[in-house]
Amino acid sequence: MAADQSGVFSGEGFAPDDHTQDAPSDPANNRPNGVSRREFVGAAAVAGATLISAAGAFGQSRSDLEAGRSDDYASDPGPENDALLALNPDPNRPPFTDRGTLPPFWYGFALTPKRLQAGGWTHQVTERELPLSKDLAGVNMRLTAGSFRELHWHLADEWAIMLAGKARVSVMQPNGKMFIDDVEKGDLWYFPAGYPHSIQGLEGAGCEFLLVFDQGDFSEDDTFLLSEMLAHIPPEVIQKNMGWSRQEWDQLPAETLYIFPAELPGPIENDKRFLGSRLETENQYTFHGAMTMKPLAETAGGSARVIDSRNFPASRNIATGIVTLRPGALRELHWHPNGSEWQYWIQGKGRMTVTMTGARARTVDFNAGDVGLVPNMAGHYIENTGSEDVIFLEMFKTSRYQSISVNEWIARMPDKMAQVHLKLPLSPIRRVPASQYVVLPK
Repeated sequence: MAADQSGVFSGEGFAPDDHTQDAPSDPANNRPNGVSRREFVGAAAVAGATLISAAGAFGQSRSDLEAGRSDDYASDPGPENDALLALNPDPNRPPFTDRGTLPPFWYGFALTPKRLQAGGWTHQVTERELPLSKDLAGVNMRLTAGSFRELHWHLADEWAIMLAGKARVSVMQPNGKMFIDDVEKGDLWYFPAGYPHSIQGLEGAGCEFLLVFDQGDFSEDDTFLLSEMLAHIPPEVIQKNMGWSRQEWDQLPAETLYIFPAELPGPIENDKRFLGSRLETENQYTFHGAMTMKPLAETAGGSARVIDSRNFPASRNIATGIVTLRPGALRELHWHPNGSEWQYWIQGKGRMTVTMTGARARTVDFNAGDVGLVPNMAGHYIENTGSEDVIFLEMFKTSRYQSISVNEWIARMPDKMAQVHLKLPLSPIRRVPASQYVVLPK
């Protein structure tokens, strides 16, 4: 990848020279390493002018809009869902810069029904729950120790991250070779559409993981299952195909297995030895240590990691950013030129404003287990509003991660171009950070 001194994203993804380098000092402006929150507030005011219409576009002056959020004007003496409002205060009392109507871009896994079976559970957030999510769908699944997600395949590519515990995964290629590996918290896997595969919880507490599919209307209840196929092939055909007698066919599962308990497997070396020359060793369908790998961008405010087809070749159609924000820190104002952003919040509490065409903007709060969706090319930021680190995933239906920084764009504008657009003196314009820092500190 191309490299510069910023330790941040470039047009084709991250491009640091020193992957753990903090934001550089700027002796000319007497700035310490990193970008202070005060500096960013000034920069955000500049950037906001490019994204929010003038006061007249609201139909009210800015002072009127701000006044509506003071005194008793925004009070609600009627019934309210206090528990929900505590988790999502911004939609109820939005920033005065919010305007117009945007489709919902938040949903929570906690709102979706779980399919509970002996051996574990699963639930999903897809286009049905979040209509803006046309490109990707998510499934959260848990398997107890030894339990299987039945051997299956589906129409969509499957990307996954382990959230807890350990699992054994297998996938067979069309050439008959099988890949098999053990994964644990922070590891990834990627299975192409149509490749049959399995997932089994290992010793201890089993496992929990997030699956992401490159098909917005994907349904975890509509996958091809080995048990269903064999139960609905005539027994005389099974005898011709597999050599199994009618009595043996009668022993096959008559109903879907889907998730079911089983004994723990033996050492993985035994399985690999059994496969012998049919063990796949060239293509790597797992990626270990995604959440602990060396960050490709890091400041005092947090860090960011990217996994896409450049460092995980199997992941041909899904690119991922793993972002950590320390309390008060900001994932800087930006957009993505090559796809909608599907988010999964692993930890913490934060808020996000999404800006769209027509001077529309909406601010929503997020918590662990929530899903966010940023429409293709929409401007947005993510801010940690809690007391612990925020960790969230940025997912895209593409082979390469790309991001465009509003700060970096303003910094590249020639003086007269910037002044005539922003209506500001040159001095505050040139206080805007000149590089894409990804994460800005408090």
